[in-house]
This record gives sequence, C-alpha cells and structure tokens, in this order.
Amino acid sequence: MPSELAQRFARVIESTGPISVAQYMGEANAAYYASRDPLGAAGDFITAPEISQMFGEMIGLWFADLFLRSGYKGQPHYVELGPGRGTLANDALNAMAKFGVEPKVHFVEFSPALREKQAALRPDAIWHDMLDTLPRSGALLVMANEFYDALPVRQLIATHAGWRERVVARNGERFMALPGARPMDAVVPEQFRNAQQGSILETCPAASGFAYELSTRIAAQGGAMLTIDYGYDTPQLGSTLQAVRAHEKVDPFSDPGECDLTAHVNFDELKQIGLSQGLNAYGPVGQGAFLKALGIQTRTQMLSQQNPDHAEALKAAQDRLINEDDSAMGELFRVLAVTGASWPAPEGFA
Repeated sequence: MPSELAQRFARVIESTGPISVAQYMGEANAAYYASRDPLGAAGDFITAPEISQMFGEMIGLWFADLFLRSGYKGQPHYVELGPGRGTLANDALNAMAKFGVEPKVHFVEFSPALREKQAALRPDAIWHDMLDTLPRSGALLVMANEFYDALPVRQLIATHAGWRERVVARNGERFMALPGARPMDAVVPEQFRNAQQGSILETCPAASGFAYELSTRIAAQGGAMLTIDYGYDTPQLGSTLQAVRAHEKVDPFSDPGECDLTAHVNFDELKQIGLSQGLNAYGPVGQGAFLKALGIQTRTQMLSQQNPDHAEALKAAQDRLINEDDSAMGELFRVLAVTGASWPAPEGFA
C-alpha cells in the first residue's frame, strides 16, 4: 500500500496538478524525520559522528581553540543544526570542556523521535524549531553537519522552449519528474542560460535563508559557523537528488516519506553569503584534509595504544573519515568555516 503521504500527494496532483520537486522533497523529508531515528546500522544511513567519537572530538577542539584565541570573555552558545542523536554535540562539548570552554547548548531540531535521543545525551540542551528563538546576545558557535543536504532543492531544467521548473506528476501508480509549464529563464544565472537541453540547475532557497540568518547573527554577536556536508565548491549543472533506504540508493520518487532524500550542497553560495555580511570565510576543503590538519591521525594512534584490542577498528573508522576513495568521506565531504570579522583565522584551512 502507498504511504499516507504518497496518497496525499496523489490526491493533490489529481486535483490541482503537478507539485514542485522542492515541495515534494520538503514534505517527504518532514514526514520521514518526524517519524523515526534513521541513523545507524538498523536505520537508513550513518553519519561521521556515529562512525567514530574522534570526529566529534576534533570538532570540539576546533571550536575551543578558535574561541580561546578570539579573546571573547563571555559564555558562548553552542548551536547545532539537525544534531541527529546528539552524538556529535556530546563528543564536541566534552572535548571543549577539557579546555574550560562550556557554552550553553542549543539544538535546532523539530523531530520528536530525534529530540528524545538528544535529550538522553544532552539534557542541558535548549531546543528550537527555527532560528528566530536563538539567543540575541553572546557569541554563537554554530555546527551544521549533514544538515543542508536534507533541505528541499528547487530544480530547473533546460527544454527546447527555455528553462522550466521541474515538477512531480503521476505516471500510473508512480511519481515522476518532468518539466513544468512556467518559464524560469529570468532566474537562471547568465553562465547557464544557454545550457543544452536536459541540463538541470539546482537551487536551495532554504539553505540560503539559514546561511543568511546565521551569518547576520554572527556578524552582530561574534562567533563562527562550521559547515560539513557533501557538495560542490563552485556552481554546476546536474541533478544530485538521491534517496537512501536501508543503506542502499533507491528511486527518489518512490515511497515519499519512507526514505531519506538529499541533494549536494552549493558551498560557493554559502561562502558568498557569509562574505556579504562582512564575515571571514575559509575553505571549502575536503573533510580528510581538515581532520588530518586537526590531528586525527595522532588521536587514532593514542587511542590505539590505550586500547590495542580496538586498534584495527579505530584505524578503519579513521580511514573512512579521511580517505579520498569512493567508499570514504575524505574528499566528497567539504568543510567551510565563516567567522566574525575580528575573530582569528581557524585551524584546518592552511
């Protein structure tokens, strides 16, 4: 039987016509994340913090080092967007505390299932549905790990009649994407206007909105934002929309609300938004290069010496985080930092 969301989409399309890819992705992911914990071997995918505690430790050390060198005297706020089970925050905050940096903790999370998991690890956290309830004073140390990729993308496609928004329609009992009727040439950047038929351009207004609001806050309050996700450094064409279920790629237009939908992040846009607000920007660089610069290999050796029975597993986890082959995260995942104008240059971006 089709899911409740699939049935609702079908009714909407039948009564009012096709819906945008952005609406499809946004509503599907909202239903998906609200109803489950998708992480781990028993879930649909795994993230870097769940692979090894070393990931969160490196992030915590990065924030602690930057904060201490900034000379900021007040208590900062640690803000994580989409914190999953809270694993990254817990590991990072524990590492920060060892250096006397103990920020107030804020999670931007709407999923009841994930909030419950987060509360088990960080009962001291304050939860927010959106950014507007975050504190208006105090430096913000913002972490966005695999957050932007789940925000809904708008897809435009080049046709013989010009650019059109890509929409989702019904084909029998299945959903399918096709060009809509509304002309969209005016919103396509000049560099892509004459792209060949079938070319797809993705934009993510929600990501731009989050980045703008947080950059504005950091410009006013001080602090830094670290973004880690899979994506591309410069604008490009092509559909990156994909779906994962039980750790396998599936058709994005089957079973909406029952699989994780993601798209690659446009790091150039996030960087330009930060710069437009007077912030300093660093990167993007590969996750592997970033973690190696922070000392993850030394940390692996130290933990292996302390726990020789786990040395092989520790090395395997490290390699998955930093190697650059197709089965690892070292190059596909990109790292971008933006910091307050008066804050020092962060580590990891030499």
